[in-house]
Amino acid sequence: MEVDLAIAWLRAAADSVAASAGELTRLDAAIGDGDHGVNMNRGFTAVIAALDAGTFDSVGDVFVKAGTTLISKVGGASGPLYGSAFRALGKALPAGPSVTVPELAAGLRAGLDAVRKLGGAEPGDATLVDAYQPAVDAFKGDDLAAAAEEAARAAEEGARATAGLRARKGRASYLGERSVGHQDPGATSTALIFRALTAITAK
Repeated sequence: MEVDLAIAWLRAAADSVAASAGELTRLDAAIGDGDHGVNMNRGFTAVIAALDAGTFDSVGDVFVKAGTTLISKVGGASGPLYGSAFRALGKALPAGPSVTVPELAAGLRAGLDAVRKLGGAEPGDATLVDAYQPAVDAFKGDDLAAAAEEAARAAEEGARATAGLRARKGRASYLGERSVGHQDPGATSTALIFRALTAITAK
């Protein structure tokens, strides 16, 4: 992955979040504050503006900038969680204008670790971790397009599976058993971000 492709991924993710903002809000309205779609759209719009205004010599710098922007622009839990994920991803990558697929995989795992440390969520808690964890586990090999596709599929399956889980973290956890039957909005937006990578790497 080179700098231009990293920026293209974030741009594709921003487009996907914008197109799905209504659905994300609908999902969040059922179990949360109902602002996930709006917050994510606002955050990624700010990310693209920040990237457009900057010059980047390394892939890591792109993701650090994206993460810092999300933390500063998005309220609630989403900003710190997604922002920390992107910042940790960027900081874990080696310096330079390109990174290998295994290096990107290690960076994505560092992002997952940051999310789990900050939010305290484990797989099965019905959070974005339930999409992020399987995506990272599936992101393997040396071919970016293949790794991205497997990760996106795993993230989407993980997101769908949250509908059958009882939420144990976040506002949704206050609902107890009533949270069962509702797909987690954070897991859904995480799956959108991973699917966005396939849009620019598919052969």
